[in-house]
Amino acid sequence: MSSTESAPVNVVCMKWGTLYGPEYANRLYAMTARNLKRPFRFVCFTDDHRGLRPEIEVMEIPPIKIDAPFENTPWRKLALYHPELGDLTGPTLFFDLDLVITGPLDRFFEHPGDYVVIHNWTQPKRIVGNTSVFRFNVGAHADLYELFQSKPTQFWFEKYRIEQTYLSFELDKQGKLSYWPAEWCVSFKASCLPGGWKFPGILLNWVLPSKLPETASVCVFHGNPNPDDALKGHWPGAWYKRLRPATWISNYWHE
Repeated sequence: MSSTESAPVNVVCMKWGTLYGPEYANRLYAMTARNLKRPFRFVCFTDDHRGLRPEIEVMEIPPIKIDAPFENTPWRKLALYHPELGDLTGPTLFFDLDLVITGPLDRFFEHPGDYVVIHNWTQPKRIVGNTSVFRFNVGAHADLYELFQSKPTQFWFEKYRIEQTYLSFELDKQGKLSYWPAEWCVSFKASCLPGGWKFPGILLNWVLPSKLPETASVCVFHGNPNPDDALKGHWPGAWYKRLRPATWISNYWHE
């Protein structure tokens, strides 16, 4: 992949429903601006633009047919593979809203690959990518959009369960799937918590604080806790899911 310093790259996110407020997108923009040196356009594909800071370009979520009861699940992210995304072209980096950017981002546009994604921490022996952070070229994977639209959502759910498994297996068939270096994108639960997220090791989190790996550019909060919960030392769920306040999050997760 080639890029020039003068050509803006795209950074995009998606926001629908009420699970995440505009402050998540606003923080994501601010973290991007602090860590990306090259010129960029920041676009939020959303059904509600209220409260978004003026530097964020707002676009409607591309049309996609998703059958009930999957309309507001991550399957909706497949709308990004629509042949057209407004007037966007070229290399595009996607971020989930509930992550924390902690280091340099330019290398995400310099890394080679047709489609680059996180190698899922929870399934290291499988090809499945975690789509919290991925890079693609606008319009380059419209075939995946059309393939998804060709059958009922229930068909794909029964075959793959989640959207990132669908993408990983279909892209792998084409020889187009590749992964970020493991140290760039870390999992809060798998990489930062001293006891991880599984019993009984998880009990270490009661007494030992979390720590961000120095090599990380992005810390992903998949499932619970979200950044705001972890910052306060709150982990929704079973009684043994406890952690000390991850105060370091406030150094990065702000406007």
